[in-house]
Amino acid sequence: MNFDKLEFGKYIADHMLLCDYANGEWQQPQIVPFANLSLSPSTLALHYGQTVFEGMKAFRMDDGCINVFRVDKHYERFARSLDRMCMAIPPKEIFTEGLFKLIETDKAWVPKQAGASLYIRPFIYASEAKFGVKVSEQYRFVIFTGPVPDLFASPIKVKVETDYIRAAKGGTGFAKCGGNYGGAFYPTQLAKQQGYDQVLWTTGQENPHIEESGMMNVMFVINDRLVTPPLSDSILDGVTRDSLLVLANDLGYSTEERPVSVAELEKAFRDKTITEAFGAGTAAVVAPIGTIHINNIDYHLPGYSHENLLNKMKLKLERIRTGRDNDVHGWNCITG
Repeated sequence: MNFDKLEFGKYIADHMLLCDYANGEWQQPQIVPFANLSLSPSTLALHYGQTVFEGMKAFRMDDGCINVFRVDKHYERFARSLDRMCMAIPPKEIFTEGLFKLIETDKAWVPKQAGASLYIRPFIYASEAKFGVKVSEQYRFVIFTGPVPDLFASPIKVKVETDYIRAAKGGTGFAKCGGNYGGAFYPTQLAKQQGYDQVLWTTGQENPHIEESGMMNVMFVINDRLVTPPLSDSILDGVTRDSLLVLANDLGYSTEERPVSVAELEKAFRDKTITEAFGAGTAAVVAPIGTIHINNIDYHLPGYSHENLLNKMKLKLERIRTGRDNDVHGWNCITG
């Protein structure tokens, strides 16, 4: 395995955790060699979308220990997503202890290279074999891992989307359920055909407001303040988003969680008061945005350097995760 030539999502570690839910209770979790799952064609998840996942990372610290970042917050979000999808929630002990044992088993897969990490994918699907429309009574909980590189080093181009929406008020936008992602593919593909990397999701056609960037939360620096749309039932409660808001305050910047209209964004470009825009998520940490397409006009952000807030926050987060800076917020969960 050449950790210097990683590709996101391609390589998978040797083992996985399995734990089944049946007869109203969770069974004993097992760590087994990574292998294909056996499913009945009538498995409920394949038909009605009861499937939820999380995305987490483990980091090799400077002293050789392994740090799993913000386990508690990830578990809390996982539980909220499962509850919204009427799915069984594994006890926290199964989630955390199983996760640590799996990482210990495959600790050789945690990269030592700067910027690289071990991506962790816990997920649960409705495993009951019945094709009638119903809430499943059986579930399978799986965790697998794989080494991944740093992402989005170069600024990306995004298109503000107002014809299609990612999520609606009262829907499942805050949950990490599979359907949210499958439903986002089509407008994203249309944007890519027009030369853009991702879409900037909005609330829709009537007085649209910004929601997310691709599969990430989105943040702007406007008038020297870090601005991001407020959490709602149509916006994911991003762990990276939360971490960056805290770090921005630590670095002396003001933060605002408030609605951001497309009209405000256009005005900020005209007035030259917007200096940064970026996606924030587990996979990329920060994804700098170089161009935003709004109403048939490409607006360009100034170039990025190490002096930009997004890079200062990314560096600070990396130093905390690797143990070079003190973890004053208690985010690190360190194993051997």
